[in-house]
Amino acid sequence: MIDDKRPGARSIAYLAAQLPALSETFVYREIRELRRRGWGVSAATLNPPAPAPGGGAPDPLHDLREGLIVLYGRRAASTLGAAVLEMVRRPNRSAATLLTAVRDALRPGESLSVPGRIKLVVQAVAALGLARALRPRDVRHIHCHFAHAPTTVGMYAAVQLGIPFSFTGHANDLFQRRALLGRKLERARFVACISRWHRAFYSEIYGRNPDKYVLVRCGVDVTEWLPRDPGRAVGPTFRVLTVCRLVEKKGTDTLIEALHELGQRVHGAWELTVAGDGPDRDRLGALARRLGCEDSIRWLGSVENSRVRQLLAQADVLALPCRADSSGDRDGIPVVLMEAMACGVPVIAGDLPAIRELVDGRKAGLLVPGANPSMLAEALARVRSDPALRRSLSVGGRTVVEDEFALAENVSRLELRMGG
Repeated sequence: MIDDKRPGARSIAYLAAQLPALSETFVYREIRELRRRGWGVSAATLNPPAPAPGGGAPDPLHDLREGLIVLYGRRAASTLGAAVLEMVRRPNRSAATLLTAVRDALRPGESLSVPGRIKLVVQAVAALGLARALRPRDVRHIHCHFAHAPTTVGMYAAVQLGIPFSFTGHANDLFQRRALLGRKLERARFVACISRWHRAFYSEIYGRNPDKYVLVRCGVDVTEWLPRDPGRAVGPTFRVLTVCRLVEKKGTDTLIEALHELGQRVHGAWELTVAGDGPDRDRLGALARRLGCEDSIRWLGSVENSRVRQLLAQADVLALPCRADSSGDRDGIPVVLMEAMACGVPVIAGDLPAIRELVDGRKAGLLVPGANPSMLAEALARVRSDPALRRSLSVGGRTVVEDEFALAENVSRLELRMGG
């Protein structure tokens, strides 16, 4: 454990693939809460941050851009220069770090393509640049969000600095983009598990030290995301909201088909608001046109987190029928489900193992198979027609978030493992 009496004992670094990003609220919420508690958190990102709003609009993420370390994009040359300087100033340690990456590339301990192995060495060079940037800040621990590239770079930077690292895994970083996961589980001081399912998943891969797997949910600030009246009635138009990246695993196509079926069943008006963008946008638009329901759908594109709160205030239900996609990728626990439940909005979610830890299928949200439009249509019809069910889901959802997914409680768990 870090000695709090030493200079920099509460100085840590956070590393993510893109920071700040509109969709990764859970990362910057942790950073802000740790800073509020007196931690010195140096924020670093592999890729350039999401653009600040234009037109003179206030930037809600301005504090995260200040002092941000950017490794790739336009800063790639600077990162390479810092890595070269690090090699010149600390040749022996740099050689050891690069040798670790070469050994990992030769023997990754799991299936990894040749380009993926080469990338490890490139990421180790970026890690030298990151270490060079972090050293003056007296960082004593690196925490990484997402188990693929950010944790690879963070792990090698920690080797270079001689400090511990930890990481939080989520979804496609554990499936589609997985690399060196076993090595990372072995070397990390601890691993923050967003669900019990994740903890069991990690233990199957590396089970020698199960105590390092600590349950740290991606939390919601329940003092900001406040519940509305649980008894509010549904108006003449049933207002459905989904907030997600438009990719196969989110099940937005299932939702569109289910709402079309709902309209045929009950002959009532409905409106779907889709907040998010992604590669499936054109395909989903074509599906809506084919079903003749395109006029009932609002496509907002990506929105800021403050807008999500406004959208939840207007919604009768949030639906997110997640499923495993054709490549095997699946969600962890989408934060928007927690946000909706904290606000007392009934939720319907795809029945996946990690999601069951938040949405119980009874009093705290309904669960449906993410590829079954008819069952989703039935669940939507129940929420629309049953005021008692809406009230129960509203109260039950808020209670679950308060009890297990509150930001303050989960950051406290993180603090304990980082030596706070």
